Amino acid sequence: MAQTTFSGPVVSTNGFSGPYADLTISTTAALPAASAANAGQVRLISDNGAGDNEYCLVISTGSAWVTAVGAALS
Repeated sequence: MAQTTFSGPVVSTNGFSGPYADLTISTTAALPAASAANAGQVRLISDNGAGDNEYCLVISTGSAWVTAVGAALS
């Protein structure tokens, strides 16, 4: 896959490669309802689903938000 540099928002139909990804941090309460439209999205939350001031990656399955290890978000 070719490597190209962009300065704005980019959408890929074949994935991304790079040293890191920028994720917007939000709280569990700010997550949208899980749906087919956001299935596969990855978000970073700052309260670990329980208000604990711990960061956690969550992924939408289309029917629920789950942690990166597959646990249900509390």
